[in-house]
Amino acid sequence: MKQLTLLVSVSLALSGCATLSKDAGLGDVQKTTQQHIIQEVAWPRTAAEQSEIAARVSELLQQPSMDADCAVQIALLNNKGLQAKFYELGVSEADLTQAGRLPNPKFDMRYAKSGGEFTIEQALTFNIFALITRPKMQEIERQHFEQTKQAVALEVLRLAHQTRLAYFNAVAATEQVRYSEQVKESADASAELARRMVQAGNWNKLERAREQGFYADAELEAAQVTSKQVSANEALSRLLGVSADQLKLEQRLPDLPDTITELEPQDAFEQRLDLQAMRLETETLAKQLGLTKTTRFINVLELGPSRVLDGSRSNDYKYGLDLSFELPLFDWGEARVARAEAIYMQAVNRTAELAINAQSEIREAYSRYRATYDITKHYRDEIVPLRKKILQENQLRYNGMLISPFELFADARTQVMSVNSYIESLREFWLAETALQMTLTGSGKDMK
Repeated sequence: MKQLTLLVSVSLALSGCATLSKDAGLGDVQKTTQQHIIQEVAWPRTAAEQSEIAARVSELLQQPSMDADCAVQIALLNNKGLQAKFYELGVSEADLTQAGRLPNPKFDMRYAKSGGEFTIEQALTFNIFALITRPKMQEIERQHFEQTKQAVALEVLRLAHQTRLAYFNAVAATEQVRYSEQVKESADASAELARRMVQAGNWNKLERAREQGFYADAELEAAQVTSKQVSANEALSRLLGVSADQLKLEQRLPDLPDTITELEPQDAFEQRLDLQAMRLETETLAKQLGLTKTTRFINVLELGPSRVLDGSRSNDYKYGLDLSFELPLFDWGEARVARAEAIYMQAVNRTAELAINAQSEIREAYSRYRATYDITKHYRDEIVPLRKKILQENQLRYNGMLISPFELFADARTQVMSVNSYIESLREFWLAETALQMTLTGSGKDMK
């Protein structure tokens, strides 16, 4: 009894050390994300913290224009889906803390009376089996907590990259609206001139219809890109958690960088957070499998002091031990072990699949990144300057009355469309660059 009391006392003392932290592991998440992004990650839980974050977001929205980094910062502070994800840290840490504490002792009492005879049985039992398995359970929950922190960090980075994608789409759509209006104005002027020339008898109806067709196509294109702009702005506003009318975006996309990032795809996948989280999950399942095998026969063992009075109330109590455990008569635990083994092997194969897919995704993303860089550079250095030079030369010929205004209008439309194509190509490059960065930290299959 003294040994049992000492064992329980030590266990209670140790379980009292298992307490909740102040940040629920957010500090570790911040350290991980700071290796990939420069923006601050915050988890406001009190009313004061939430008010402070709201003021920060309002301040960022009041800036003259919002670049991609600013948009990412607003999303990380204000996206409610991410805030909800942070609470998984609290749940996981609570599970870890709970695993470090013993279940409460159980008090049983039986009272019976017949005439002057009494039967009183009292027992205070402790779950000794929980004490034996507690270190193993703590280790399992500790690894699960680490896995949760990895998953939350990956969610932060995914939101950051999704915001960059949405930002580049929105800015590119705004630029395309501006250039489509220029094409529309040029086509409108050409169609009006054609109408007047037909009235003067200098043109036939076929030539006028051709110019009217150019204008109709330009008007349709302007309507389509305007609709695309609205969708792009709304997609960005959802990620930032603000209304679209609060967005003050840059007027143009960032310039193409002078150099391209060199990368060794075969080595980069080892740093991916989703792969690290999957490996942690596999290790946790391995430990759970070991615990299942250990407890396959007996998983309930309760022991504690008891006393019994049998007879009159003046009789002395008899003291002893109360022991209860599960008898493996019908269930020998084979099904539990088989289930745990199947879940473990499932995780092993999923980890192997993720490693293979990670290498492929990085190779594909890097190839797209390099290709879009070369294409955009060709537009910038070759096609756009050439179209501009042609327009300038034809402007001189028009001034000398060597070509018609319709030829000049056509060249102007072609030059503007080449710029529009460059904008689209530049957008594709920044999307490819963002997708590549995402594949280096986690799965990029949803990055479009």
